[in-house]
Amino acid sequence: MITMKLIAASAHDISARTNKDAKNTLKMASTDDPRNAALNGIDCIELDFPKFTDGRAFSQAYLLSRRLGFKGDIVATGDVLIDQLAQMQRSGFTTAVLRDDQPLDTANRVLAAYPGFDMGAYQGDAVHVSPHFANA
Repeated sequence: MITMKLIAASAHDISARTNKDAKNTLKMASTDDPRNAALNGIDCIELDFPKFTDGRAFSQAYLLSRRLGFKGDIVATGDVLIDQLAQMQRSGFTTAVLRDDQPLDTANRVLAAYPGFDMGAYQGDAVHVSPHFANA
């Protein structure tokens, strides 16, 4: 399983300025439709969670990774909680910038605790298109 990169909120601005791999970053609001975005030359897309109860960025990430075939970095920003990380990973996010009060060490432990665990063993997702039972 692909593991998401986790970034502490305090380190996000610094990493964005020094990350040479993500030269061309597109920041999308939760109201933006990814199907209308010009993705040519874009290496990184930041999707915003304005509050943790707003799940539109999950749909945006899925559209970008599965339907539009975007292969770059899809970053979750904003009100990102540890509880959402597994679903973010399943939706196509490759990086998550944690909210200030979410400890990075705890987030890493949560993701590492279930290395083979797949919440959607009976359904496909953005990472594993077909369900596990279809491969048996």
